[in-house]
Amino acid sequence: MSYPPPSGPPEDEQPPSPYEPPRDRSPYAPPPAGQPPQADQPAYELPAERSPYGPPADEPSPYGHQGPQQSAHWSQQPPYPPQGPYGQYGPPPSGPGRGTNVLAILSLVFAFVFPPAGAVLGHVAKRQIRTSGEEGDQLATWGLILGYVFTGLTVLACCGWLALVAFGNTGDSGGY
Repeated sequence: MSYPPPSGPPEDEQPPSPYEPPRDRSPYAPPPAGQPPQADQPAYELPAERSPYGPPADEPSPYGHQGPQQSAHWSQQPPYPPQGPYGQYGPPPSGPGRGTNVLAILSLVFAFVFPPAGAVLGHVAKRQIRTSGEEGDQLATWGLILGYVFTGLTVLACCGWLALVAFGNTGDSGGY
């Protein structure tokens, strides 16, 4: 019975060290780290044949690339702009007085909590917005509208409740 020959390098030969450069260098491989390329050998050699993925040599590129002068800079990217602070979306407000009026926001909030205060704050906010040029005119308008509507509904509900109490007490027969 015969055994197949062992695979791999012969036993008397040591495997190559990962810290040494390879014995047979390809002309396409970069020089080892820390060593400059030799004068007679370029750092990288490109194959003489054209890539089958590029445009044909006799046709212009439909993407505007014109020859090898632009393809030599394919690895250079434009620098990224500096990153802004976290949590900031969009450009910062430009110039003074471009923030949202606080009374306009409060007008909309108070329209639901205490409607008469929402209407009053809406009027004050609209006057401030007119003079200062701040944003929030629509918030103040909605605070005014909702403040008046909810105030009217509250007044109607109170009048209805008082009417029910007044008509409920008429015709009392004196009993409990």
